Amino acid sequence: MKAIAYQKSLPIDHADALQDITLPDPVATGHDLLVEIKAISVNPVDTKIRANVAPAEGDWKVLGWDAAGIVRAVGPEVTLFKAGDRVWYAGDLTRPGTNAELHRVDERIVGRMPDSLDFAQAAALPLTAITAWEMLFDRLQLVPGKQAAPTQLLIIGAAGGVGSIMTQLARQLTDATVIGTASRPETQDWVRELGAHHVIDHRQPLAAEVARLGLGPISHVVSLNQTEQHFAQIAELIAPQGRFGLIDDPVTLDIKLLKRKSVSLHWEFMYTRSMFQTADMIAQHRLLSEMAKLVDSGRLRSTVGEHFGTINAANLKRAHAKLETNTARGKIILEGF
Repeated sequence: MKAIAYQKSLPIDHADALQDITLPDPVATGHDLLVEIKAISVNPVDTKIRANVAPAEGDWKVLGWDAAGIVRAVGPEVTLFKAGDRVWYAGDLTRPGTNAELHRVDERIVGRMPDSLDFAQAAALPLTAITAWEMLFDRLQLVPGKQAAPTQLLIIGAAGGVGSIMTQLARQLTDATVIGTASRPETQDWVRELGAHHVIDHRQPLAAEVARLGLGPISHVVSLNQTEQHFAQIAELIAPQGRFGLIDDPVTLDIKLLKRKSVSLHWEFMYTRSMFQTADMIAQHRLLSEMAKLVDSGRLRSTVGEHFGTINAANLKRAHAKLETNTARGKIILEGF
């Protein structure tokens, strides 16, 4: 099968940072599906792993943890899918990725694709949708429907991949007041289109930006990037007994700033369930199934930002380079080989 991979962690402008190669076709066993990949999207995790995780000497590492495709074969223990099913998923960080023509994935973290989306549109959503859903409802413990108390949700980095779907989920499924941050006119317009009640500029001091909205202290804050830079402002603007969630990798974080307000801190890492084979691993299958219903009902839209063409090393290198600028709006997708 065709695949895109690397053998050494290199800057994305290096000729060998990502290469077009051929690998043996994988075989479905156990709970695995063998999926023919039709489209993928690219995420910050791809760039982080490429830059920091090298395979063993002589081996190839295939990245990619977002895909839409068609089930070609199933392992003997599979009960949820059959050959021919159209599926979407975000994969497992401990296994080879989706930047290949064929991919093995555990059925318990896979969902059926929305009927209303094509493969490219569908590939934009799984990783970010799982991350956003788990952050809102598993970690911060918002409840779909009416909240028990007035709730304000600040999403820092709302124009990116996770922010684009989190804004929609919060607006569509809860009655929280949704405040998104974005720094450029085009990304601010994007966040408004997705349903944010208010949009503020994260290049300005966040506490002052929030104060001018007149909403009072913010009960829930999610930081999707540059948490280290914004953390002091977050501690200032968040409400006493508020909830704070993050997904990025700050080098240092002085969590004592949260103590006097009794603020709880919540990490979200969507690979936890697959990485540790948790007892509730199938929750991601159910989550993706629910997301498909929401998309097909018109309540959620795909978050495709840019289509970078076919799945090959040159186009993936362009996608990685774009993500490393932290200026992408929505998701970058690639389609076909």
